[in-house]
Amino acid sequence: MSVHLHWFLPTGGDGRTLVDRHAYTDGGIRRDRITPVSGVRAPDIEYLAQIAKAAEQLGFEAVLTPTGTWCEDTWLTTVALTQVTERLKFLVAFRPGVISPVLAAQMAATYQRISRGRLLLNVVTGGDSTEQKRFGDHLGHDRRYSRTDEFLQIVRGVWGGRPFDFQGEHYQVEGGLTALPPDPLPQIFFGGSSAAAGPVAARNVDVYLTWGEPPEEVKQKIDWIRGLAEKEGRTVRFGIRLHTISRDSSKEAWATAGRLLDDLDPETVAAAQQALGKSESVGQQRMLALHGGSRDKLEISPNLWAGVGLVRGGAGTALVGSHAEVADRIEEYHSLGIEHFVLSGYPHLEEAYWFGEGVRPELAARGLLDAGPAPLDGVPAANGRPASAPGGAPLLIAGGR
Repeated sequence: MSVHLHWFLPTGGDGRTLVDRHAYTDGGIRRDRITPVSGVRAPDIEYLAQIAKAAEQLGFEAVLTPTGTWCEDTWLTTVALTQVTERLKFLVAFRPGVISPVLAAQMAATYQRISRGRLLLNVVTGGDSTEQKRFGDHLGHDRRYSRTDEFLQIVRGVWGGRPFDFQGEHYQVEGGLTALPPDPLPQIFFGGSSAAAGPVAARNVDVYLTWGEPPEEVKQKIDWIRGLAEKEGRTVRFGIRLHTISRDSSKEAWATAGRLLDDLDPETVAAAQQALGKSESVGQQRMLALHGGSRDKLEISPNLWAGVGLVRGGAGTALVGSHAEVADRIEEYHSLGIEHFVLSGYPHLEEAYWFGEGVRPELAARGLLDAGPAPLDGVPAANGRPASAPGGAPLLIAGGR
């Protein structure tokens, strides 16, 4: 089992701070409780193309795009980026409650033909009722997962190329059909830590994603989902969503983490924690429990830093350390059964280079990566780094603080 490396496409904006480009008060509408953020990079197509091209050049397999009010539409943005990349795949996040399952299956088929097979799907059931209601979705937490279960059964059914009927609580389909099924079928990624989420993963998905928790807690999740899948007669693979701060030395990496933390004033952290604490997502509550809103003892496991989760919803932990130390932690998670690593860092362009030039060679040397197209084709610099980043520094293209 090899490691699959993926990066993140910040379609909600990017910058040199952990503070998201949206506010935390009133579901993100008011901004009066948030410290003004400087050095923000808008998610225009030119900047996102820089990140996508960098990820492809550095040897990442795919990029994940988020979904929600504060992000650009994932389908439209990524299909545009397929035209400026060659082999990079796109892990498109979307919410099943706001689109017809038959239409989603048709869209995926079209996407595969346009991109020549570069689509992956990340199904996001949703853990925030306020956000769901913006899109006209008024179901409660557990019923949303029940609907996702039906949604995925229908998607797979209509990909069969023959009329498909389905009668469920949430959907009734007669003769559902994708006339030209996608080839290959997109892998389906899915995450959820609640009791309602586990059976959905076991019955329907290819890759179960967890946010970055300490290894022992990740192992418990893997064992839970694996056991449920075995009862369904299925095998599920596993992935993890993490941020990274990787540098030539551990001291440099932790200094960078410290700078990100110093940017956060108490009012911003308090506003974020108040808003995030209202989430119905069990995974989000697990993220909050890792730090309890405190800046003390944020290294919750060797090289695993929970500082990101003080202000950011969703994935709230980062691997912090030297390139070798970060590779050690990836190898540790891999030994538990994690195959897919969906990574990110602030800013996403520079951190892609730090990881791709620093950690990826470490993983390759340990035999954890499949042989594939060589990243960063070109003449290496004297220090062994590619010439695109002379002197060992990450390539800086866009401005920022």
